[in-house]
Amino acid sequence: MNKGTKFFTFFLRVSLGWVLFYAAWTKIQTPGWSSAGYLKGAQTFVGFYDFLLQPGFLPIVNFFNQWGVLLVGAALILGIFVRLSSFLGALLMILYYLPVLSFPYIKPHSFLVDEHIVYALALLVLGGLRAGQIWGLENWCKSLPICSRYPRLRNFFG
Repeated sequence: MNKGTKFFTFFLRVSLGWVLFYAAWTKIQTPGWSSAGYLKGAQTFVGFYDFLLQPGFLPIVNFFNQWGVLLVGAALILGIFVRLSSFLGALLMILYYLPVLSFPYIKPHSFLVDEHIVYALALLVLGGLRAGQIWGLENWCKSLPICSRYPRLRNFFG
């Protein structure tokens, strides 16, 4: 990979990490924030999203919407566990995309694709490129003694 490609991969990783980190942080800092309003408006897979609204399950959904997204963003910013966090982040983006989809329109100016799909694809690209190895902490983690002892961990780190 040449320096320009490395720079833009690094910039994409950190930028997308910041978008996710900040979105989660604002949810955490907002007293009484809940994903219930978003889930109640589901237009596709209504039964699934109604299930997520159940009182016993909604606190778990809220937790992952706040702290899960925050950790995905932090992992991308730091360049650690990028493959895992990219996959989990892409999964979350698809879960955010489906309730607002009124096939084939998402919003008045979107046809099939909105920002959630773009984020999911960018996350999958970052995971596929092992972007944490580009000016991230994954190279350091791969050199830890535990990775020498358990070589399969190297794949986990990147």
